[in-house]
Amino acid sequence: MSNSQSSTTKLHLTAGIVRGTETAGVCRFLGIPYARPPFDERRFRLPEAVLPWDGERDATQFGATAPQSPYPGAIGELLPSVAIAGDDILTANVWTPTEADSLPVMVWFHGGALERGTPALSAYDGSAFARDGVVFVSIAYRLGSEGFSVLDGAPRNLGLADAAAGLRWVHDEIERFGGDPNRITIVGESAGGAIVGALLSRPDTVKLVAGAAIESAPLVADSAPRAGRVTRALAKRLGLPATRDAFAQVSAESLVEVRGQQSAGGSPLGGAPGFALAIDPDTLPVSPHQALVDVKIPLLIGTNTDEYRLWFPPAALDAITTLKLQLGRLALRVSSRAMKLYRAAWPHATTGELLGQVATDVLLRKAAIAIADKRSANTFVYEFAWQSPVRELKAAHSIEIGFVFDQLQAADSVRIAGTDSPQALADRMHADWVRFVRTGDPGWPDYRAQRTTQVYDTTTTTTSLRRAAALDSLRAPKAR
Repeated sequence: MSNSQSSTTKLHLTAGIVRGTETAGVCRFLGIPYARPPFDERRFRLPEAVLPWDGERDATQFGATAPQSPYPGAIGELLPSVAIAGDDILTANVWTPTEADSLPVMVWFHGGALERGTPALSAYDGSAFARDGVVFVSIAYRLGSEGFSVLDGAPRNLGLADAAAGLRWVHDEIERFGGDPNRITIVGESAGGAIVGALLSRPDTVKLVAGAAIESAPLVADSAPRAGRVTRALAKRLGLPATRDAFAQVSAESLVEVRGQQSAGGSPLGGAPGFALAIDPDTLPVSPHQALVDVKIPLLIGTNTDEYRLWFPPAALDAITTLKLQLGRLALRVSSRAMKLYRAAWPHATTGELLGQVATDVLLRKAAIAIADKRSANTFVYEFAWQSPVRELKAAHSIEIGFVFDQLQAADSVRIAGTDSPQALADRMHADWVRFVRTGDPGWPDYRAQRTTQVYDTTTTTTSLRRAAALDSLRAPKAR
């Protein structure tokens, strides 16, 4: 059989038999339900265990995508999604070597601002991890109003509860795929990284995890009243109370449509509030930015140099005047002293670029570095700095994903990184993530040594934290 040919492979799970495919030494099982469809009487309820099935279940296609709408405008052109119809949205996907036995496990949670995304994107293909001796799993979870509404009569953080149920499923079933349940590393980017941080903040799920990697994630959870702003605004548009019973009478598609109307024209610095994780005694007792300080497992954490360039296209950056910079600084609660340090750190930046760098640090980088500064050991910090030539994105939010997955030729990767992105950088970054999943050490010194940071660029270097004075001048992150 040639490497391009596929054959059928079967596996006995607790709930029944799944039928996947085997190609070039990698077995792939897609769309395996870990919980029942969260619709009808199960809407706005905690996930329920999947029911056993008779016969063989087809596991050759991804499960249905959670209700959502595509990104609008320029971001939608760069980050198009995949729409798969159906109710079975709480599914897991597994890539594993053909002869796997007690291998380390990587569990991936996708990003998308808690209201978009799917494991079915081409850049999330786990083949390269399986090729390199890691059992790779991706988990789908409820999004938007279905997953993160704050409603009277409904549990908080249902999408997080899904992720927790998916992680428990991995722990219980992964030996059947050749994985070691005691060597599970959870990894996520953007909102997926926030999910990872939240899983580490829960006593029931942190004990299932041996390591974690968090890429470009907001890690400060909100109070329930603040996280509920988007739900209250939706309820007002619908003319309904913000209760489980009322929202359950509105179709998931209608909630997505009204949310799209509500969020039109918004940005990370303004507009309608977005979905957020809510601090809650039952589902998220403490904000991740606090909990991660004391979690005694290896943590790989980092951001991209120019995160903001995905959110602000060049024309929007060019339109930011000195007055708008000052207004943005006040909105972000950044002092004038801090702005002087940012100007010194970015002497050639335009006014728009300067505001973008401040926004990147306030929204993402400050919390990550504050966590690293407070942890005692086993912390590995990176910065992804390679500059994409596409639409002046540079090292924007999410561009590192194709390099981590060694999937530079995937359509999703090409769309944001171009056709000539350096394979040598993907080789290096992917190998470091594999090493971290295997050993808990990605291959560079612990951050505590000298605020050590791995900088991924055309030439990868290890250095002290870059632009430290500017970053240290920002307010310490705190839950709101």
